[in-house]
Amino acid sequence: MLALTINGVHQPLQLKELPDPQPADGEAVVRLRAAALNHRDVWIQKGQYAGLRYPAVLGSDGAGVVSSVGNPQHADWLGREVIVNPGLGWGDNPHAQAASFTILGMPENGTFAEYVKVPVQNLYAKPPHLSWEQAAALPLAGLTGYRALFSRAGAQCGEKVLVTGVGGGVALLVLQFAVAAGATVYVTSGSDEKIQQAVAMGAAGGANYNHPDWPGQLKQQAGAFDVIVDSAAGDGFAQLVDVAAGGGRIVFYGGTRGAINNLVPGRVFWKQLTVLGSTMGSDAEFAAMMEFVNEKKLVPVVSRVFSLQEGNAALEFMKSSSQFGKIVLVIGG
Repeated sequence: MLALTINGVHQPLQLKELPDPQPADGEAVVRLRAAALNHRDVWIQKGQYAGLRYPAVLGSDGAGVVSSVGNPQHADWLGREVIVNPGLGWGDNPHAQAASFTILGMPENGTFAEYVKVPVQNLYAKPPHLSWEQAAALPLAGLTGYRALFSRAGAQCGEKVLVTGVGGGVALLVLQFAVAAGATVYVTSGSDEKIQQAVAMGAAGGANYNHPDWPGQLKQQAGAFDVIVDSAAGDGFAQLVDVAAGGGRIVFYGGTRGAINNLVPGRVFWKQLTVLGSTMGSDAEFAAMMEFVNEKKLVPVVSRVFSLQEGNAALEFMKSSSQFGKIVLVIGG
């Protein structure tokens, strides 16, 4: 099979011919039609990720057709259109992943290839209303956003939700999930254009975080927020505390702006806030996310599509932070 491999830190992806994967008992091989990028792939290339092992085939998100199974009892999966849950071995505790939990694409070979091998339990029927590219855009971002918004923050119909950094894949799906659940949603971005695109998708308003008084703008528009979903952390996190409503919940699933250094404890406990960390999600949450997407006919936003051979260009486009939605690789015909 053709696959994009990475051989070390700061190395470009290389298109190579690798042996086709062979499924063991309980496993299936998927002939991929599309794969999506995540910032995780960039961090791995930069060497800023735990448990690095090279060479590797990156890619956590994929959609395709089941081509082989390791046990005849799973033969009913053959030929089925599927998407792959990239979380491997969450474990039995719904509150946190097991120590052995991994994500497809490091250390296990991922989806930037013509074929990928995964446990059968990680296969889910592709939503029929989605294209291959849209289906590939859903798994990791959808799971991360669903757990953060619903399982951790407990967002409810009628609440006011703030989604920061709209334009990224997870943030956009959180926006879509929250709107579909009946929440009133506001966003932040460093781009006025992205804010307007979010409004076109159902957001009630937003603020550009490059403006010196973006918290004031949000307060003027919305008052205060019951739920805030963040991926940046850093020094701006303290301002999220300022716009949170009393008894509000702030959940974050990333830290692209680094450590939280200026948070005054009194602002948190006096407002009775709950601050929550979240990452990925359980198998049950993936199933619930898929049911929600199918019920609401939600469609992930695809920003740009590249071929498998253009993997390095796709990574560079992600690094530019100019995308609005997911970046997808099409694989084969």
